Amino acid sequence: MRNKRLILALTGAVVCGLLAVMLVTRYIASVQAYTKDLNNVVVAKVEIPLGAKITADQLALAPVPNGSAPEGVFRKLEEAVGRVAVTPIGVREPITNMKLAPEGVGAGLPAVIPEGYRAMTVKVDDVVGVSGFVMPGSYVDVVAVILPVAQSSAAQGPISKIVLQNIKVLASGAKIDSPQDQRQPSEVKAVTLQVTPEQAEKLVLATNEGKLQLVMRNYSDQQDAQTTGANKATLLGGESAKPDPGPTAEKTVEAKAATPRPRIRRPVISEPTNTERPVAVAPAAPRKSVELIEGSKRRDVDIP
Repeated sequence: MRNKRLILALTGAVVCGLLAVMLVTRYIASVQAYTKDLNNVVVAKVEIPLGAKITADQLALAPVPNGSAPEGVFRKLEEAVGRVAVTPIGVREPITNMKLAPEGVGAGLPAVIPEGYRAMTVKVDDVVGVSGFVMPGSYVDVVAVILPVAQSSAAQGPISKIVLQNIKVLASGAKIDSPQDQRQPSEVKAVTLQVTPEQAEKLVLATNEGKLQLVMRNYSDQQDAQTTGANKATLLGGESAKPDPGPTAEKTVEAKAATPRPRIRRPVISEPTNTERPVAVAPAAPRKSVELIEGSKRRDVDIP
């Protein structure tokens, strides 16, 4: 029995050892295969702001699997050095060709202007610049106040009209990158807008002939608003109240809370209509009788 137990213990130890060797071998093989699949790509060692020319101190190499590497990555540091970033690049973010301006483009505002567009600066103040909240990356509409050309319309005074819509702000003052805290306004005297050549012509004419006003819009609002403009006649005509376009979830909860609950009417059980009362029956008068015993029998005899 002892020999059998010893043999079973040795056999179990050998099997466990072989299994451990097999698992370690597989793990080492997978690590080697993963290491062979890795390749270095150029990543940002520090944050690179928009429009900045990249230097060697801002870059580093990081191993990335070939199947996970983004399209257009660089494998050598010198391939990205001297290029200009057209979008902000974060730490450890791979440098791709789509994030950089073409070779030979200088740093600054020209690098961030898309092909087919122009950059035009407009003078603003606290009111025109929406209290300093117009920052790089914002989208605005341009409203112009101009005196109409027609004599009949000119008699009604100037007219205000949205002349440009969904215009991107490239720079706010001398800054072309958005601030970290966009809740804090910044005082600037001019903003640079991204416009097409046709829009630039309209903007120059509106600047010389009248007064401009910037109207900020939501980032996700891409709709085209068709308006007829406003003059003194339409201004004095008044306007009906508009519902608040705030969050609808809170309003729905408040509306449900304010709505009175309907009263539940319980069924009324009617009493029977028959109100006749039962007639009381008078008890019968007691009868006089005597008990008569005849042998073993007993009986009552009524006395008249």
